Amino acid sequence: MRRMKIPHKNTNSFSKLVLDYLNKDEKLNSFVNHFPSIENFEKQINEKQNHPVNRSVLVEVLKEQNANFSLSEKTKNNIESLLNENTFSITTGHQLCLFTGPLYFIYKIISTLNLSEQLQEKYPNNNFIPVFWMATEDHDFKEINHINLFGKKIVWDSKQSGGVGKMSLRGVESVLTELKSILGNSENADKLISLFEKTYLKHNNLADATRYLVNELFGKNGLVILDGDDKRFKKQFIPIIKKDILVQGFEKTITECSNDLAVNYKTQAFVRSINFFRLSDGSRELIKGGTDEKEIAEKPEKFSPNVLMRPLYQEIILPNIAYIGGGAEVAYWMQLKTAFKQEEIPFPILVLRNSAILLNEKQMLKLNKLGIEVEDLFLEETELHKQYILSEASSKFSLEKEKKELEKLFSKLLNKTTDKSLQSTIKAEQQKQLKSFQKMEQKLLKFEKKKHESALQQISKLKSNLFPNNSLQERFDNFIPYYLKDGENFIEMLKDNFDPLDTNFVVLSH
Repeated sequence: MRRMKIPHKNTNSFSKLVLDYLNKDEKLNSFVNHFPSIENFEKQINEKQNHPVNRSVLVEVLKEQNANFSLSEKTKNNIESLLNENTFSITTGHQLCLFTGPLYFIYKIISTLNLSEQLQEKYPNNNFIPVFWMATEDHDFKEINHINLFGKKIVWDSKQSGGVGKMSLRGVESVLTELKSILGNSENADKLISLFEKTYLKHNNLADATRYLVNELFGKNGLVILDGDDKRFKKQFIPIIKKDILVQGFEKTITECSNDLAVNYKTQAFVRSINFFRLSDGSRELIKGGTDEKEIAEKPEKFSPNVLMRPLYQEIILPNIAYIGGGAEVAYWMQLKTAFKQEEIPFPILVLRNSAILLNEKQMLKLNKLGIEVEDLFLEETELHKQYILSEASSKFSLEKEKKELEKLFSKLLNKTTDKSLQSTIKAEQQKQLKSFQKMEQKLLKFEKKKHESALQQISKLKSNLFPNNSLQERFDNFIPYYLKDGENFIEMLKDNFDPLDTNFVVLSH
């Protein structure tokens, strides 16, 4: 594989907050604990060591949740090592997307694995465990029930509601049948179909299915998979559940922090007075009142944190020192800095997951033939067309030189008179002539576009393939096409080329 690195700012795909964060801008100092660098983890480790975590409950729950799954020795050892005070977690999390959903699901986990390995090498006296937090309590089924594959949207239709983790897998058979017809016959296609059948036909709910799939893909790397939907974990969260629901104890601090962040950046998450949902069979409803202290104390498992409470929940039950997420996640975590301070919970180091564009051999050959640099792909399509024509045009149709000569001529004319009325007439005539030049330029450009119509169509096709729906490939495409070509080597290739502490966007090509 050939790897190219491009500064995130040159991709035109990331927010100002993300770009400033990568540059360690001082405007963000009050919204982070430490910026992500290998040296700063020593400070984070020292802070987390002084924060109590119920390690015995953590290991007990993990063993129970994973009891019916075939774990690698590395994962088993990682779970056991969480009992030790010198063991820390590196966490990422995501929704339970069908067939893993968009590529960045995979990228998040690989970034987490790699950071854990880097820290293990740097700080060998400690243990660093990669953790994948399954968002089983999330209820937005429409965000997870489909994948985009070879220009087709494959959808799992279901009328179920509530937390997705407990959803039955009824109806997935028809999705697998559709997938089979699309993938065709090959060794890697057969492997995938077998993997997906074991995932979705041999388990009772979406949480178990997703755990199986993620473990099959990443278990050999020691990944530990955690479901926060457990009464023993929720018991530890009771003080915060009470503070939020009964006295709205977080609204003021999170609102103030969010407002401070909004001075320079767009905030990501909406702040509510109550930040919990109530879970019941087939339902996850936002709490607006009518909850008493007794209910929280006796049935904490019924209370589900929203996007702004989940980070606090995670950091209470895990010996965590870093959270790896996308730009939106980094942004909403920053809204919580003062909430963490209020509860005296160490705020983890936020690490932007790796981002990449994957180009196949055919696409690279096309780029080379068209004389387009990889970095130019991030330009708007019209700008890329114009750049191509400017470089390829056989006749020089740009009238910049002529426009400058025209400006000089009219400047001389203006100097020949002090009469304001006449000067106005000269200036008006100058604007008229410049507009005529611009129209001529557009006609020449149109002529050149027609001459290079075939090449421009190829450029447009490349853009639509690499930026589906005008978004980054990783936010739309699934991993299946790449696995069909490279098999298990695909994940290894990504792992070899991702560095979560490198602040560059990656382009990988054959």
